[in-house]
Amino acid sequence: MYGDPATIRRILTELGDTWAVVGLSNNEDRAAYGVARVLQRFGKRVVPVHPKAETVHGEKGYASLEAIPFKVDVVDVFVNSALAGAVADEAVAVGAGAVWFQLGVVDEEAFARTRAAGLEMVMDRCPAIEIPAL
Repeated sequence: MYGDPATIRRILTELGDTWAVVGLSNNEDRAAYGVARVLQRFGKRVVPVHPKAETVHGEKGYASLEAIPFKVDVVDVFVNSALAGAVADEAVAVGAGAVWFQLGVVDEEAFARTRAAGLEMVMDRCPAIEIPAL
């Protein structure tokens, strides 16, 4: 199941607090901006990943997951479904513990590959909705 409650709970409470948010920029009108702020309020370190590598919410940005010089626990994906699979593959390559595809982001093949690689994964859900419910 793409939004298994037990998996959501593990990702949000057990896997670690460093979240790379792919697609996060200083554009306050984008969902990633608000979701990242909610994650921070719940104690998560939010690392922006965007081609512009902007500093967002006080955290230095990086152009790609592989450019981040420290371990990332969860990769939160705010790109369209056509691009999301490649991000999931990169998350596997950098040794992340989980991948989270945001609302509307669905790639069943990427889900299968990511789970087969041993990572936890949630798809078509939003942590800013799920984390306050815990």
